[in-house]
Amino acid sequence: MSVQERKQRERAERERLIVATARELAEQQGWDAVTTRRLAERIEYSQPVLYSHFRGKREIIGAVALEGAAEMAVAVRAATSGASGPRERVTALALAYLDFAARNPAVYEALFQLDGGLAFAVEETPEPLKDAFAALLESLAEVAGDGVPPGLFTEVFWASLHGLATLTRAGRLLPEDVEPRVRLLVERLAAL
Repeated sequence: MSVQERKQRERAERERLIVATARELAEQQGWDAVTTRRLAERIEYSQPVLYSHFRGKREIIGAVALEGAAEMAVAVRAATSGASGPRERVTALALAYLDFAARNPAVYEALFQLDGGLAFAVEETPEPLKDAFAALLESLAEVAGDGVPPGLFTEVFWASLHGLATLTRAGRLLPEDVEPRVRLLVERLAAL
């Protein structure tokens, strides 16, 4: 291994450590607790080293969001892969999405509520975000209905899931009513 390859590997490892530490700190104490000073202390590198990877907290939030989008896509695809029909597939998608949001609140917040400097719904949208949307579209396109563009239907269904996830997390909806809400969403919005 060349010196340059070793340095690139070490740099990538430091970057993963920074992102993992930021994510852990945010999940434990919230995003307000994630500062470059705290991250530098936790990973035992100086702040200039941290800034050599990320220009600041915004880029760190973006990195956590991209990692989370990839994980969410995997979770949705895994949940829907064994479903026997459209109703089961859409129900599995909705439950997997809401479960991901509930189990990863700081990641979900980085994805959809904080400014991570990421572009959504444009050509420049990063691949992990496009893939997360594609994971939803794969199951929802077949139930969009006649004359309804599958992408538009996916956006509306996703917005509904996001609303449920956000309101449940904020304590505005009872968490024990997740399944009846999903059933209603699938039966009425997806007309299944």
